[in-house]
Amino acid sequence: MLCVIYRSPKRDQTYLYVEKKDDFSRVPEDLLKSFGAPQFSMMVNLAGREKLANADIDKVKTALQDEGFYLQFPPPVESLLNQHLGTKEA
Repeated sequence: MLCVIYRSPKRDQTYLYVEKKDDFSRVPEDLLKSFGAPQFSMMVNLAGREKLANADIDKVKTALQDEGFYLQFPPPVESLLNQHLGTKEA
């Protein structure tokens, strides 16, 4: 199963996975507007892969089959204060 990954020019670390290159026919129009003009990042063969860097591969495969796309948001920002307080208590 091949998928194509595009990055958003408007939202940092936000990626859109689709089944075919430059085919956004199954992506809602409102999502594309807020995402911006998709910028090609890479093509990945999901067959035989066990994981992806920042996305759950099973969720990606399911979303691609069911909805035709998967939207990857940036990881949550960790609070530096909480990190600092956590290390002080240890």
